[in-house]
Amino acid sequence: MAQQKPGAPRSLRTSVKGPLMFSAFWAVVVFVGVLIFASGGSARSPRFDLALTGAGIAFIVILVVAAMLSMSYKENAEHLGKGSGVNLSSKRSPGHGGPSAQNGHDAAGPAESGGNGPTG
Repeated sequence: MAQQKPGAPRSLRTSVKGPLMFSAFWAVVVFVGVLIFASGGSARSPRFDLALTGAGIAFIVILVVAAMLSMSYKENAEHLGKGSGVNLSSKRSPGHGGPSAQNGHDAAGPAESGGNGPTG
């Protein structure tokens, strides 16, 4: 909120309107769901008391969760966006377990003495 300029409209993340609309939407969904399923069929009267209770609980819980998530939001540091990121090259460097190009051996390594070589 330190970057907020007086008189300028707030973004949806810093505004109160976003979490309120999100909570109200889910409260309406819960109200309709409880109203349909708690009545027990079309022969009985709808249970508005349970539907209002469920909608109120859903509104409050979702509003608190959305407020806590928006309060815990933190921008990344500027230096994290710089650079090339992770080195995704599959080329093996000499210092990381690969064969060294400085000692004169080819990539397959020195010939092994296993008894089935040309000398015997």
